[in-house]
Amino acid sequence: MPDKQKWVVTPAPDPLLVREYANALGLAPVVVSLALQRGFEEREELERFLYPRLKDLSDPFSLPGVDAAVVRIFQAIDDNESVVLFGDYDVDGVSSITLLCSILRAYGLEPRPFLPTRLEEGYGLSAKGIKNSMGDNPPALLIAADCGTNSREEAALLKEQGIDLIILDHHEPSPEGTAECISLVNPKMGDKFHYLCTAGVVFKVAHALLKTRPLPDFDLKEYLDIVALGTIADIVPLEDENRIFARRGLAQLDRTIHPGLIALKSVSGVSSQARSHDVGFRLGPRLNAAGRLDTAEASLELLLSKDLEEAEVLAEALDQQNRDRQALELKTREEAEEIINNLSPKQRSHGIVVGSRGWHPGVVGIVASRISRQYHRPTFVVGIDDEGLGKGSGRSVEGISLVRALDDSREVIEAGGGHEMAAGVSVREENLDAFRELFLLSVEEQVKGDVLTPKLHIDATIRFSELSLELLDSYELLRPFGAANPQPLFMAAGVRVTQDPRVIKERHLKFRFEQEGVEHEGIYFNSADLQLPKGPWDIAFTIDRNEWRGRTTVNMVIQAIRKAV
Repeated sequence: MPDKQKWVVTPAPDPLLVREYANALGLAPVVVSLALQRGFEEREELERFLYPRLKDLSDPFSLPGVDAAVVRIFQAIDDNESVVLFGDYDVDGVSSITLLCSILRAYGLEPRPFLPTRLEEGYGLSAKGIKNSMGDNPPALLIAADCGTNSREEAALLKEQGIDLIILDHHEPSPEGTAECISLVNPKMGDKFHYLCTAGVVFKVAHALLKTRPLPDFDLKEYLDIVALGTIADIVPLEDENRIFARRGLAQLDRTIHPGLIALKSVSGVSSQARSHDVGFRLGPRLNAAGRLDTAEASLELLLSKDLEEAEVLAEALDQQNRDRQALELKTREEAEEIINNLSPKQRSHGIVVGSRGWHPGVVGIVASRISRQYHRPTFVVGIDDEGLGKGSGRSVEGISLVRALDDSREVIEAGGGHEMAAGVSVREENLDAFRELFLLSVEEQVKGDVLTPKLHIDATIRFSELSLELLDSYELLRPFGAANPQPLFMAAGVRVTQDPRVIKERHLKFRFEQEGVEHEGIYFNSADLQLPKGPWDIAFTIDRNEWRGRTTVNMVIQAIRKAV
């Protein structure tokens, strides 16, 4: 188990500057303080963060490779060429192909979208995937979205067949070189926009197409909800232009024109005022479920659907697949926990590697994420097939690079790569123990200070007297929350309870707290079995707006409780 959680309070910014900006902008001081903590010292920067606008989006041609992609796409449109859109099976890939397909259709082209299956063709621009995407009619142009940057052999294969290739991607370029193609549009190849996911890249290309040759009947703003899906679900930083996509996209989601999203919102229980957590925990998982267990074709069909009845059938099917995925994930996690419990302390000291036959490769990433958070250790979970080949996903903690750990384990793995915080690996069953040893050794070498001590990062201390509806009005400007802009975590010190907590649904506790004569209610999810210390307490919590029977209150969601210090 990880070490005891350490509470770390972020230093407050200059109170004089906070007061100056709060007065000038008419906002609650604590909200201005939180925004300044995110690095926006100049008032102009602060306003751009709080009030993101579409007109602040940069010229799409400033993204390297866009100009060449636009020229080649218009050639395909003008010559009515056969075009294949080759995507990935996650939400970013599906969202990207949806927007690409929609705008090319608006220009009169009828592209053939293709999404590989996880089990048959695997991830990325594989030779088998390329062959299956073509059928009996090889295209003149293949556009790869959310994959392809490092697919050098596959790009050469396409070139041999006389097929042009455009790559729209955001994954890290390999030091060994990138794929040779007509245009590689990847923000990682330039100096700016590194935060974009592929849905954002495709938006840029679509914007460039429309700037070059406007379409009177195509409004790109109506696809911002699609872009927001990919951006939020792919957990890329919600900063700069991504923040614009997410804020404006969530607003567009409330009034979406897409039957598929209308149906998906309905089956997911998302009503008005969609939030980023609705994408992350309701819409995204249902779209991902199809690609995790089988093929993501149903998710693509849903987003492209123009008929609400058809969309409702597809949404119901995705909802059922998501239930199946949840059951499979629970079973895998329980079996993984059993393996972890049987590992020696040394075998799980700095990281965790577990694997087993029968684990579905579509859920190992989710399980790795949950285990990594639970133990606060970098983790790989590996599903092994009948031939003894394991395919796994890894998740890390801040300060530990999975890419470096994989590089240090090359002698015992078949393949591996990804990002510092998330990566994939292929390893033979007989080499799993050796991989664990090298992985743990690499992590141990990377450990500095208390990086493996779980930390609770408190954004601001606050008094109950400050928790007002006026604060909530200003607080809304910090949304949407996500990567690089997490929901603020507050701490209130010296809090007491005015009555025994109520148990709700046998799992949660509802409290009535008091501090300095001011009372507020709070709920602590999944806490009914916790051993709480004697009061008074320091409590860590997030806030939200709670509306019930016409009454609006500040809703406190407790994240942690400790004895007051």
